[in-house]
Amino acid sequence: MAGELKRRLVHVSGTGYPALFLLGLASYDQLRLLLVASSVAALALEAVRLLVGLDWRIFDELTREYEQDNVAGYALYMFGMTVAALAFEPRVAIPAMLMLTIADPISGLVGSGELGVKAAHTLLLTFGVCVLIASLSGLPVIAAILGALAATLADGAKPVISGYVVDDNLTIPVGAAVAIYLSLQYLPTVTF
Repeated sequence: MAGELKRRLVHVSGTGYPALFLLGLASYDQLRLLLVASSVAALALEAVRLLVGLDWRIFDELTREYEQDNVAGYALYMFGMTVAALAFEPRVAIPAMLMLTIADPISGLVGSGELGVKAAHTLLLTFGVCVLIASLSGLPVIAAILGALAATLADGAKPVISGYVVDDNLTIPVGAAVAIYLSLQYLPTVTF
């Protein structure tokens, strides 16, 4: 449990990225640049870790067994937030990033942390937290629900493709942002 708690605390610390924008400490363009720089740094660390064999204790403590020979979740976390920020405006990307940085760690603490489909009560909690995040962001009801549903589905199961786990750190912000964007473009806008 100690390792899982450490992972979740690191996960929540990523809230600092969207918080910089929300608190007016960085423009959206500055946030995008910071995310790109962080993604490049994560890519470089992963290249060294996987190709050269960087063996830092922090990697052993904060990565899961299935990440030992694949790109680790922290890098996919950065890539997912960066894609969301680069592809979408703040109204769409910020709630999607917060679903990753807040709802996913809560889900991880409540859920088993194992591969496979999460329990129904964990998925309901994840959905509720995501709807709350989206509604506090001022999104219309349908956009909030569909974004939360996409994030919950991404969080609910980690598919394995050719031995590679498709981590929810990548799919939560991207999936939620796509769902929010499409609903804002094509569906009625009723606010909470």
